[in-house]
Amino acid sequence: MDRKRLDIDPETDLAAETEESAEIETPIDLTINNLPEIEPAVEEVATGIKAIQKFQKLAPTTPGVYRMLDAKGTVLYVGKAKNIAKRVASYTRLLSHTNRIARMIAATVIVEFISTATETEALLLEANLIKRFAPRFNVLLRDDKSFPYILITREHPAPQILKHRGARNRPGDYYGPFAAAGAVNRTLTALERAFLLRSCSDAFYETRTRPCLLFQIKRCSAPCTGEIALADYNKLVDEAQAFLSGKSLTVKETLAEEMEKAAAALDFERAAALRDRLEALSLIQSNQGVHPRSVDNADIFACYQQGGVTCIEVFFIRNFQNWGDRAYYPRADRSLDASEVLDGFLPQFYESRTAPASVLLSHEIEDRELLAQALTAKSDSRVDVTVPKRGEKRELVEHALLNARSALSRRLAESSSQAKLLKALSETFGLARPPRRIEVYDNSHIQGLNAVGVMVVAGPEGFVKGQYRKFNIKSDQIARGDDLGMMREVLRRRFKRLKEESPRGETSANEIDPLWPDLVVLDGGLGQLSAAREVLAELGIKELPLLAVAKGQDRDAGRETFYMRDREPFRLSPRDPVLYFIERLRDEAHRFAIGSHRGRRKKDIVSLGLQEISGVGPTRKRALLRHFGTLSAVEGASIADLQKVPGISAGTARAIYDFFHANG
Repeated sequence: MDRKRLDIDPETDLAAETEESAEIETPIDLTINNLPEIEPAVEEVATGIKAIQKFQKLAPTTPGVYRMLDAKGTVLYVGKAKNIAKRVASYTRLLSHTNRIARMIAATVIVEFISTATETEALLLEANLIKRFAPRFNVLLRDDKSFPYILITREHPAPQILKHRGARNRPGDYYGPFAAAGAVNRTLTALERAFLLRSCSDAFYETRTRPCLLFQIKRCSAPCTGEIALADYNKLVDEAQAFLSGKSLTVKETLAEEMEKAAAALDFERAAALRDRLEALSLIQSNQGVHPRSVDNADIFACYQQGGVTCIEVFFIRNFQNWGDRAYYPRADRSLDASEVLDGFLPQFYESRTAPASVLLSHEIEDRELLAQALTAKSDSRVDVTVPKRGEKRELVEHALLNARSALSRRLAESSSQAKLLKALSETFGLARPPRRIEVYDNSHIQGLNAVGVMVVAGPEGFVKGQYRKFNIKSDQIARGDDLGMMREVLRRRFKRLKEESPRGETSANEIDPLWPDLVVLDGGLGQLSAAREVLAELGIKELPLLAVAKGQDRDAGRETFYMRDREPFRLSPRDPVLYFIERLRDEAHRFAIGSHRGRRKKDIVSLGLQEISGVGPTRKRALLRHFGTLSAVEGASIADLQKVPGISAGTARAIYDFFHANG
């Protein structure tokens, strides 16, 4: 690539997608979609055109990507073109621009270019840069985590079945993608019942001397202890692979025949087991909802718009089976129609994913043929991108469109309720306006060890999990168990960085995605409020609303006491919806804090050993791992099971159990 006026590191332009283990709900950005369209002054547009004309002379006539930047260096828009010079020239005409494009031109100060060998390469690079810079005037897919798969391993005599997310670097057969982790978990449970395959780790498998609980509840055939011969176990593996590969009817017919033979031979126990396996397979198929007859492998995209908001519903069809669907709410200017939003959404969706043989769309898009070429080049096999007009493919698209409409209607209704709740919250706590961003802070530790502080973010569309943050407590000057000192460190680090990122004031000039909170909620009482006020005063931050929430008597929900600056402590009615809302915020922060603390504690246990637990030294550590196989198995063991380990007394077993099951 030939780069001009670019400060991008070439090694990170095509960076791989970052994996996230937690499921993140995609919020509708009503703040963006419902902003009033303010038409820029002609003089502002003319100034932007003059700036673009300066860089137009440098624009190449080859395919490539261009970026428009404002005076602060923020990327406003990323676009691609077959001829960059011609495309950039189109922005220099004073008339014939939509309001959205006029606003973009008015804010443009710098234009930068990247030349590519082909227009297909430009399309892929454009998607990468949009994800990287999140430009204000582009359609933006914000929820880009990878999808989970089902994996049947091939590196062990008794293959394991498990959920997999991320790079496919483990030998085995992968089935999916599934729309969500919940769909995978339900399918895995049913597959274990149907085919009795093991889900335990190899280390756990090797240490077993007797069948585990899954064998007792008929979800595993226990090859680890020889309850089934490996040859027979691998026949079950073959059946599972056949089912997941689309041969479900053949597998069910075979099981039905075996059940009838067993019943005829008066082997009723085997017949009942086969009946249970058939029921499990039927449960999997009933949960799939859609049963395509002629569509083998396809992704289906249906786009629906209402109230300035766009919903894109995606269905995943693999091996004639539906592996679930997911609704996306991309950030897009309300002036864009469904075709334009879908056109901007698809390259980002496939930027770090491989497309199936067929991609079915509800609307025609401008770059359909170009997208097909890019996906074909990326997957090394032909990919067709079509807008079906009739037949089963059209029926599938219509079904996805119906789901998109229902999902958007539900979300808009939820957003309306949330807006009313935020308005009531602002009135209750005397805020200047309904908050667009609420930050909630909490700490978690055990006697000061593995201390973690967290920040949870909520707004008009509920919790914004992609903006949650955790803070490992680092200061050596904080005494163990000093909750106020921990809170000071967290707030100091958070707001010191925020001032550096947004130096223009306590509220970001960007009204679309405010960086500064309208309300800070602290889990604690008057002490936490005083600590927060000290930190903010130290940083020169004024007039930021603070709310401390002290737990009620006996920690009962509904009896919380609220502390605010210049107000006497007060309570709310136990049935007040605002109280329920604050409790949800606090509970979410508490959940996230405990999870972050446990994660750090586990990491320390792995690095330091189980010796961190009182009464457990190197010898007992080896005995525990020899008996249970893995740390996860030790963590999940009961007190009775722990006492069965040589050298572990009742008191030590209780200490180990309490260490792993403490509530933070």
